[in-house]
Amino acid sequence: MNITESSYFGKTILFLLLATLAFLAFKEILPERLFPEKTANTNNIVMDSLAIQAQADTTVNIIAEPTDTVGAKMVEEVDESLNPILKADGYKNLSRFYAKLNKLEKDSTTTVRVAYFGDSMNDGDFIVQDVRDAFQEDYGGQGVGFVSISSLSAGARASVSHQYSKNWYSQTFLKVKKPDRPFGIDGQVFFAKDPSQSYWVRYKAQSRPHSPLLNNPTLFYGSSKNGRGSVTVTADKEAAYSKTLTPSKLLNSLQLASFDPKSLQVNFNKADSIPIYGFNFDDGKGVHVDNFSTRGNSGLPLSILNPSLMNAFDEELNYDLIILHYGANVLGYGSLNYGWYEKSMTTVIKNLRECFPNADILVISTADKSSKIDGVMQTDPAVPALARAQRNYARKTSSGFINLYELMGGNGSMPQWVSKGQAGKDYTHFTGSGSKRIAKMIYNEIGYGYAKYKVAPKTTIDAKDGEGQ
Repeated sequence: MNITESSYFGKTILFLLLATLAFLAFKEILPERLFPEKTANTNNIVMDSLAIQAQADTTVNIIAEPTDTVGAKMVEEVDESLNPILKADGYKNLSRFYAKLNKLEKDSTTTVRVAYFGDSMNDGDFIVQDVRDAFQEDYGGQGVGFVSISSLSAGARASVSHQYSKNWYSQTFLKVKKPDRPFGIDGQVFFAKDPSQSYWVRYKAQSRPHSPLLNNPTLFYGSSKNGRGSVTVTADKEAAYSKTLTPSKLLNSLQLASFDPKSLQVNFNKADSIPIYGFNFDDGKGVHVDNFSTRGNSGLPLSILNPSLMNAFDEELNYDLIILHYGANVLGYGSLNYGWYEKSMTTVIKNLRECFPNADILVISTADKSSKIDGVMQTDPAVPALARAQRNYARKTSSGFINLYELMGGNGSMPQWVSKGQAGKDYTHFTGSGSKRIAKMIYNEIGYGYAKYKVAPKTTIDAKDGEGQ
C-alpha cells in the first residue's frame, strides 16, 4: 500500500468513526418509534407514582406464573370469555354518545366530541389520528383538536407540526400531585415564569385529509391577578398583532385569528403567573377527537383532575365520549393480582363522571405484550389478567369495553404483528402501519355498537341495566 492509499484508507476509517458517533448522538434525541430496540427492555416501562403507591398498598401479591390455577384466582365477578362486547349488550353503556352520533347524521350542524386518554401507545397521535380521520370521514368535521403547549412526542407527531421554546415551566400529574394551579385537561399546566424571557409556541397544519388548516385557533388559559399579560400572534404571513389576556375566570378562552391559518406562532408577554393550558383547532361541526396521551401513564393520575376546572373545559368543548386506553405501564411487574388497579380505576371513572357528566366512557383493554419465556417470545401472563381486571371495572362502572388483546389475535399474537412490521421489537408498541390497523379495529367495534343501537328498542336502551356488559 503506497502513501496515498494509506492516507485515503485512514481518512475513510476516520469518516466512518465520526459518522457512527454522530448517529449514536442523534439517536438519543430522535423519536423512539424510529428505533424500536431502544425500548427492547420490556421490564423497564415507567409507572407513575400513583400506580406505584396503589400497587404497594395491595394486601395480596401473587407472583406471576403462567398457570391456569393462578389465572383462575383473578376471575372475580366476571367469568365470561374476554371477547369484545360492544357487539353484545355493552353498546347500551354508550347510548348517549350514540344518540349524539345519530343526531349528527340528521343535523350536520351538531357537534360530537371525544376525549381519548392514553399512554405511549398513542404517543405522537398514533392510533388516535386514524380514529379521528375515520370519524371525520364518516360524520364530518375538520381540525386536529386540542394540542398542548409542549409534548415529548411533538417531533414525532404527523397530524400537526409542533414546536415550542424550551424555557416553559411545566407541571404534570405524573410527577406532581399538588400543582401550583390545577392541571389542564391533558394533565399539565404551563407557566411563562420569567417576564424577561421569550416564551413561544408554533404550530403548522400537515397533510392529514381532515386537518389541512388550524381551524378556529383558540387559546385556553387559567385565572390570575396578573392583568399585564398579552400574546403576540403571527398567523400565516399576516403582520403580527397583539391580543390581551384577561385571566378573570377559572378557565378563559381567546380566539387568535378571524380565519383558519396554515401556520400559527404565539409569543407570550408578561404572562408569568397565568396558567396556560393549550390550544384548540376545530371547525365547530362534525366529530372532533382530542388526544390526551402521556408517556408512562397508568391512567390513575386522572383521579386527581380538578372537577371544577374540567367542568369549565366541558362547557367549552362539550364531551360526549371519554376513551380510556391504558395497560402498557402496569404490565411486567411480576404480579397477576390487578385488584388494586381495578379498584383504583373505578375511582378514576367516578371522578371522570364528575368532570364530564354528559359523557359516556369506553374502556379499551391492554394489547398483547410478549416476554421471553423459556427462550421464546410469548404472551406475558399478566396480559389476560389485566384485561380481565379492565373488563371488571368497565362492568362495575357501566362503561363500554373493547378487548384489544382479543381483537389483535389473543394469546401469542404480538410476535405475528412484529414479524409483519406492525409492532416494534419491544413486543409492546405498534408501528405506524400497526397503529392504523389497531385504529380501524377500534373504530369498527364502536361502529358495531352503533349499528346495534340504531336497531334496538329505545326503551331497552334507556333502561341501561347497569350491568353494562
